[in-house]
Amino acid sequence: MKPIHDSTCCSVAATAEIIGAKWTALLVHDLSEGARRFSELEHSCTGISPRTLSERLRVLESEGIVERRSYAESPPRVEYELTAKGEALLPIIDAMREFGHEWLGEAERVAAL
Repeated sequence: MKPIHDSTCCSVAATAEIIGAKWTALLVHDLSEGARRFSELEHSCTGISPRTLSERLRVLESEGIVERRSYAESPPRVEYELTAKGEALLPIIDAMREFGHEWLGEAERVAAL
């Protein structure tokens, strides 16, 4: 018998597996404001290593949440932006922000980071 919250059969567990990975919610939030370059994402997510950022972006791209665009310029330019599937996560991010404002004190918010 499969557990009730197995990510292969439970949509809540499957979504939590994606959005619950460290840095994912912050990356989706940052990309909600428009396309960003790798260095911009690295700067906005203070504490993330380049390796971790690259890995998270690859996973989000493979899930169809983020699209990577390369431009044939000199020097080469790469930007990341949300797909329609990624934009569909924004109400979840907004709900997380509202919860944080309403239920988490400033000290708790800082400690959680």
